[in-house]
Amino acid sequence: MTLWQAAAEIAQFLEEHEIGYVILRGLAVQHWGEPRTTHDIDVTVMVPQERLEQFIHEVLQRFRPRLPDARDFALHHRILLVESSGGVPIDISLGIPGYEEETLRRAVRVSFPEGISLRLISAEDLIIHKSVAGRARDQEDIERILIRQKLQLDLDYIRRWLKDFLPLVSTHDVVAIFEEALRKAQQALQAQ
Repeated sequence: MTLWQAAAEIAQFLEEHEIGYVILRGLAVQHWGEPRTTHDIDVTVMVPQERLEQFIHEVLQRFRPRLPDARDFALHHRILLVESSGGVPIDISLGIPGYEEETLRRAVRVSFPEGISLRLISAEDLIIHKSVAGRARDQEDIERILIRQKLQLDLDYIRRWLKDFLPLVSTHDVVAIFEEALRKAQQALQAQ
């Protein structure tokens, strides 16, 4: 089973259950930025609080849990760790109202080989996620996304959300990470 097939498997399940979702991280970087190796599927879902336990139960009926206490772990940490029928790890983040709702609203439906269609995080929201994560690899991904998209992105939207996240992230300056990646991307594009 390919990663795309595993992503299609969870997407079909979520759509059948009328759960809003967005695919992010590795698969989204492959689409918006530069192809790179990824071994799992990362999905954010929005489930009303009153349906949360039922949703977790339904997922665990369909997909194999990766932890013996997957239900309790999901309720406590807001992430459900399962795997596809082909053994591909799937991390299902249980979104919270606010920014994650905006991420789902702005998701883009993208067609892939084998007739697969998925809702991917927008390039702008992927950059925001990467800036908040703040690792060196994330900054490289941001640069590559900016270059591949030729800076044709809503930079004001990115900056607005990063300013909102700035006081919430104590380990690094999320705005500075983005601005440095943007500066490098602009230089790379000018050199072309």
